[in-house]
Amino acid sequence: MDRFPIMGVPDTGDTAWMLISATLVLLMTPGLAFFYGGMVRAKSVLNMIMMSVSAMGVVTVLWALYGFSLAFGDDVG
Repeated sequence: MDRFPIMGVPDTGDTAWMLISATLVLLMTPGLAFFYGGMVRAKSVLNMIMMSVSAMGVVTVLWALYGFSLAFGDDVG
């Protein structure tokens, strides 16, 4: 077995693990929103949930703008 596989061929196990991990993190966000919503008064629950959902949206946009090119861009050096 080759210790260093060809870099151009994706490993299906690694790809599946990354997809499962990303899905679990996405499912964790509503749970975190409800957790933070339970820590505040009743009138602020909707605000806390919206802050968690909007933070997920901001992170998605930042990933699309900067993170993708950092993760998959050309290597320098």
